[in-house]
Amino acid sequence: MKKFIFDVDGTLTPSRQQIDFKFMCFMIKFCCTYDVYLVTGSDREKTVDQLGLDICYRAKRVYNCSGSDVYERDVNVYRDDWQLPKEVEWFLKDELAYSCFPIRNGLHIERRPGGVNFSILGRGKDPSVGREEYIKWDKDRLEREDIANRLRNNFPNLSVTLGGQTGLDLGPLGSDKSQIIKDFRLGEELHFFGDRMEKGGNDYSLGKAVQEMGGKAYHVRDWEETKSIIISSVAERDNKKQLAY
Repeated sequence: MKKFIFDVDGTLTPSRQQIDFKFMCFMIKFCCTYDVYLVTGSDREKTVDQLGLDICYRAKRVYNCSGSDVYERDVNVYRDDWQLPKEVEWFLKDELAYSCFPIRNGLHIERRPGGVNFSILGRGKDPSVGREEYIKWDKDRLEREDIANRLRNNFPNLSVTLGGQTGLDLGPLGSDKSQIIKDFRLGEELHFFGDRMEKGGNDYSLGKAVQEMGGKAYHVRDWEETKSIIISSVAERDNKKQLAY
């Protein structure tokens, strides 16, 4: 049986934004036809806000916080109670103070079950404030990658990955998205879609784990490419006509 695992930000939705309405209708039908699993670094509230209740309810399982906060329909079946060590929190605050990026927007250390998201820009009520400026800043200076490397060197028991386009996902070693692979078995036909499959990206570890189990990992640019791959090469032939609208 085919099982489909989807990242959310950049894969099913524009990063930190709500899903396209027509694509939402497509995914609702897809969830009714196939076994669908969602895995995201975001918390439950943000995931529902981005995808809507219909998709979250129809998915077999929703792995929030990279698998540290798990829901089946509206029931929380697992939650990790890991807390950010104080010395790591101080380190992050120093990095924030040292950064020369001029815009600050909201919360910089966002605590989630099983981990935190750290952002120099911050996560404010209006996620568009400073977003494009920071994406360009980080592309030119590789600031997030530099911070991630310093964190890994100073705290070897910490998992650090690039999350989305402006943040870093932090948690205990082994708490990245690959932790969900234990819920799947050899012989199952797995298909994983993610936009951060490069080494150091927060989809890399799960993509690698899926491939090691004989599954396929698709590195997509956006939700439109996700939909195109589903229709052209993944969905069963008999269901393509029903899904393609």
